[in-house]
Amino acid sequence: MNTRASIPRPGWSLRRRLGVALTASGLVAALLVAAAIFLIVSVRNQQNRVVNRYFNATRISNQLFTELLDAETAVRGYALTGDPATLAPFTRTTSAQTASQTTQLRQLLVHDPALQAGLMAAGRSAARWYEQWATPTIALVKAKGTDQVHAADVDRGQTLFDAIRTDFGRYSSALLARRQSANSALIRRTDLLLVTVVVAAVALVGAGIGLSFSLRRWILRPLDSLRVESRTVAEGALEHRVQVSGPAEVQRLGADVEAMRVRLVTQLADVEQAHRQVQASRDEISQQATELQRSNRDLEQFAYVASHDLQEPLRKVASFCQMLERRYQGQLDERADQYIAFAVDGAKRMQRLINDLLEFSRVGRLGRPLAPVALQGCLDQALNNLDTIRVASGAIITADPLPQVLGDEDLLVQLLQNLLGNAIKFRGYGPPHVHLGARRAGELWELSCADDGIGIDPQYGERVFVIFQRLHPRDSYEGTGIGLAMCKKIVEYHGGEIWLDTAAAESGATFRWTLHPVGKQSTVNETVAP
Repeated sequence: MNTRASIPRPGWSLRRRLGVALTASGLVAALLVAAAIFLIVSVRNQQNRVVNRYFNATRISNQLFTELLDAETAVRGYALTGDPATLAPFTRTTSAQTASQTTQLRQLLVHDPALQAGLMAAGRSAARWYEQWATPTIALVKAKGTDQVHAADVDRGQTLFDAIRTDFGRYSSALLARRQSANSALIRRTDLLLVTVVVAAVALVGAGIGLSFSLRRWILRPLDSLRVESRTVAEGALEHRVQVSGPAEVQRLGADVEAMRVRLVTQLADVEQAHRQVQASRDEISQQATELQRSNRDLEQFAYVASHDLQEPLRKVASFCQMLERRYQGQLDERADQYIAFAVDGAKRMQRLINDLLEFSRVGRLGRPLAPVALQGCLDQALNNLDTIRVASGAIITADPLPQVLGDEDLLVQLLQNLLGNAIKFRGYGPPHVHLGARRAGELWELSCADDGIGIDPQYGERVFVIFQRLHPRDSYEGTGIGLAMCKKIVEYHGGEIWLDTAAAESGATFRWTLHPVGKQSTVNETVAP
């Protein structure tokens, strides 16, 4: 490609050339637009003069003269017949409508003194006809009959009306001349506007063609050269040096591309080094994943052992301790009875701890797919499981309409059972009141469990979810301290979060948690430890 053709004249940069070309085009366009606007306003004013002034003046003038002709005929007919019905056209000339038309006509001609003078002359002639013949003749016929009107009187009235004809003819001729002159001026201005629009269109097309040619010569050709150089590098010839001629702006762009090529060469070496490091890290991660799978298998084996092998000797210890308690209670001293009771209680607590720990470890380990679950059904199962302590405590449990969510039904039943059981266990002096709430929070369902029990100090808001953490002595409230930790793990398995609402009420405790609605993908058990 011949890049010499893209070099502009010395001393004229691309920015300067474009500035001059755009400024000149803008000035020409602005002048043409201003001329067009001026002519449009002029044509509009002239059109208003022709249509609204002279056309309406001609129409009203002809209508008034026609009414005068009808009035003159009506007066002559009345003079011959004496019939009042023939005076209807004459009466209309004295109506308010005729007076309004006369006023409108004078307003239309207020800017033309000559036409206004002609109209006034015709008006004076009409007034003389009214005063000297029409009105006296009507009065004479009404008073003495038609016999009193002679031919000479009729001729005199005709002479007076001929004066109206003459004055109106002059006025009408002058009005027609004004209208024709205004119409001719309108045609000339319209033609001039059309010529201006055509010239503006041709000028704009010419400016566009010239600007397009200039842009092609000043920008497109140098950029094509740069594109060829860049493509050479992009196709793999990273050692090819980018060189381009043209305006200073294009040369600077070429220099930037060359700098980018140099950086790419440098970064490519760094990437290759990083790739080797990533590969080494990937091998290490693969090894760690294998180790993690082995650890998970060991954990599952431990869970199996804990659920079978450890439970059996513990059951024997608990069973024999209970047999000792039943058989020898009261036969030994008081301290021996106390020791046996401690042993029985410790064995039972150990069994509960192992069972709860196994339940905690099983959350999410089965890997069952999440499915639509009706929380109302889960609540019914949880209440059925808690029926004994619910009836014994007199607990009153209410709930909002509960939605369908995406989850594991057994785990959600256990979640509700743990929360409701805690609310009943940590009650105050009277029967506990517990309420399950549900509301939509954006794309999630936010549920809550509020009670009126002894409550939880806000400073322990996070500690209550830690496994084996207890806020009360063991002899005050039974339990292993795993319930709320189990709730946290279940909620997180479902892709939600659970927290203690410290601002919900002055007494009692309120726990809130979120779950995904049906049809919403949930990010769950991949991040939950088995």
